[in-house]
Amino acid sequence: MGTQPSSSAALRTSLLAAGLLVLAGAAARAQNFNAAPPNAAGQRPAFEGQTRAPVIADSIPLATTVVVGGLVNPWGMAELPDGRWLVTERPGRLRIVDRQGTLSPPVKGLPEVFASGQGGLLDVAVRSDFAQSRRVWWSFAEPRGADGNATAVATGVLSSDGAQMNEVRVIFRQQPAWKSSMHFGSRLVFDRSGALFVTTGERSLIEPRQLAQDVGTHLGKVLRIDPDGGPAKGNPTIKGGLPEIWSWGHRNLQAAALGPDGALWTVEHGARGGDELNRVEPGRNYGWPVITYGEEYSGQPIGAGLTAKEGMEQPVYYWDPVIAPSGMAFYQGDMFPEWRGSALIGGLVGRALVRLTLDKGRVTGEARHLQGIGRVRDVAVARDGSVMLLTDAQNGALIRVTRGK
Repeated sequence: MGTQPSSSAALRTSLLAAGLLVLAGAAARAQNFNAAPPNAAGQRPAFEGQTRAPVIADSIPLATTVVVGGLVNPWGMAELPDGRWLVTERPGRLRIVDRQGTLSPPVKGLPEVFASGQGGLLDVAVRSDFAQSRRVWWSFAEPRGADGNATAVATGVLSSDGAQMNEVRVIFRQQPAWKSSMHFGSRLVFDRSGALFVTTGERSLIEPRQLAQDVGTHLGKVLRIDPDGGPAKGNPTIKGGLPEIWSWGHRNLQAAALGPDGALWTVEHGARGGDELNRVEPGRNYGWPVITYGEEYSGQPIGAGLTAKEGMEQPVYYWDPVIAPSGMAFYQGDMFPEWRGSALIGGLVGRALVRLTLDKGRVTGEARHLQGIGRVRDVAVARDGSVMLLTDAQNGALIRVTRGK
């Protein structure tokens, strides 16, 4: 499926105009996203600043440019050394976008995906040696026959012309599979040692949800694997636990990034309230579904309605109402020096680029840029310091955010 120049150009123009209008409105009025009451009204934060941080007064002008439109539910992206971008589409297509905005045909050779509900082709990652190795990693919802489906990670070597993925191997398979079309995770993040973090979901349904607390499964976990397959060296030893597990007690992790300190930070979806930011430590239990700052979509408590329990970690920060987080990057570029050290997070329900400032491991402020731009599925920082966004829609787009005038 290629782009249609006329529709892509129209989308590019309309989105750019919409982005500038949003920015003009934001400059003229104070952001008021903290005005909405929480869903779980009786809950209280464990410490000051754990939720509803002060709104950042940020008047930096932003400009948006649609690099390419016409994407079908784009999910993940990775920049190549020559400035092109790998982009996944959830129905199962991996595409290449060049600097002029040309969209390649789907790369051939990828394994079959379970493309239903939240399932499909998900994240994609490369390492700094791509120019030599041409190796790519991607996560996807894998069909498992009568057992259902589950998150998997594969790797392959991209041909020199970008048309074919060769030497494809599946290097991780989440266990157990489940008959569900929800909560697959799944972000891929390389740490400084070269190990690969893989985030998963707990498949949403009431029965598998409980397995987020079962360290004999991969559901609702942060995993750390060798990029060639198997558990990574240096993982925590967890009694009765699978060797790939780094942490557990998570709901649905669709945002993850290495912080400036080299630690893994994640943002996971809550239910009705309870999206949470964590600095994920090895061998720790992050509580889901025993503790949460959210409630069922019905409005009923989740479990016993607890927000804290001994032996379970508190989130660094949480949102109620939710932003529905997906995609994350820490800004270290030159285009926006005022943003250095900030966490940039995509908001699906929030329909914005969410920015958090942090100091000594605590959130000190929150801004929501480009409000109304669409369901932001992924966030990345390009080598030139611009910020890249993927908007998740049947007519999704890769958008570049630069400093305006």
